[in-house]
Amino acid sequence: MYRLRLFAIRHARAFEVAYQALEKCMVLLDPVFSRIGYQRVETPVALLESGVKSLLFDCKMCGQCVLSSTGMSCPMNCPKELRNGPCGGVRPGGFCEVKPEMKCVWALAWDGAARMKHGDRISVVLPPVERNLKGTSSWLRVSREKAEKQRADRNARKEAMATSFPEARKIEPAAVPLASEQEGKSGT
Repeated sequence: MYRLRLFAIRHARAFEVAYQALEKCMVLLDPVFSRIGYQRVETPVALLESGVKSLLFDCKMCGQCVLSSTGMSCPMNCPKELRNGPCGGVRPGGFCEVKPEMKCVWALAWDGAARMKHGDRISVVLPPVERNLKGTSSWLRVSREKAEKQRADRNARKEAMATSFPEARKIEPAAVPLASEQEGKSGT
């Protein structure tokens, strides 16, 4: 597992691209998930996510995945479970003070983030872990939130278009004559 975790960090850019593609697919599947019901889809998606992420990243399924912000190094692998690290006890060579045989999760995170296109996200302070989400699918939660935001944006654009046209007619009434205005001119 540890070797695969190091592999994932060394290839953080490729995993970042793969995650972005997966996220787009999950957002596109939102109508299907909505029809089936997110509660019904949660268990199989969480099992799939757990299998993939446990193998590649030694994921602990906290339900709030931040791999894309931490260079594909899961901060839950830190013995102290530091969400924003590293702690002050990193040993020479970047080794952990609690598990001296293990490289510090955060030293690896900075290495992985340096390889990623959006590696600057590592400097954003992350909120504490919500323990009640443990074991749930972060893939499903993130894609659902993005799909809801896209729906809200589309509805806002439609609303803006619908409300702006009458305002435009008040400002410049002759710009686009209404059908009834054209009929009146041709009849005279």
